[in-house]
Amino acid sequence: MSTLDDTAYRYRTAGPGDSAAIEALDGSFTTGTIFRVTATDDGFALREVAVDPPLTKVFPDEPDEDDDDHEEDGADSRTVVAHGGAGDLAGFVAVSYSAWNRRLTIEDIEVAPEHRGRGVGRALMERAVDFGRERGAGHIWLEVTNVNAPAIHAYRKMGFTLCGLDTTLYDGTPSAGEQALYMSMPCPS
Repeated sequence: MSTLDDTAYRYRTAGPGDSAAIEALDGSFTTGTIFRVTATDDGFALREVAVDPPLTKVFPDEPDEDDDDHEEDGADSRTVVAHGGAGDLAGFVAVSYSAWNRRLTIEDIEVAPEHRGRGVGRALMERAVDFGRERGAGHIWLEVTNVNAPAIHAYRKMGFTLCGLDTTLYDGTPSAGEQALYMSMPCPS
């Protein structure tokens, strides 16, 4: 149990009954800055720029897949949920581990707007790191859109650094025009 801002949070591995709440969680955000990506033949540069009016991003629903990541975690994947004092879903993190390169991938991490800024995201990431340690991960990796400046700042504070870019990942999707940034960090021992 973790206590932050006078609110008790409970963390546990997700079960089949959590799927609907996870799918319904509001992962949208509003930001006054984005990271502008300038790609060249030799690499790329990021520059944080103000946007006026502020940008509100609502993530599109994921298409239904045959395997529901949140219901049946295997030995190399796990979803952890955080519940607030009132029992409401405060957030979740879904991770997977690849043994061949010892990579723990943060597949998704979301915190409900009313629980942001209270350490829930950091605590969820700590549980993801614990899972990575259990599996023997050498590093932790994630993907984030360049317009999610709040998440990029949070990941940097947690120790992640920029390690890659994909300018076409979101082409043909509702997020077309955004760029995928890849961040990683060594898995703490």
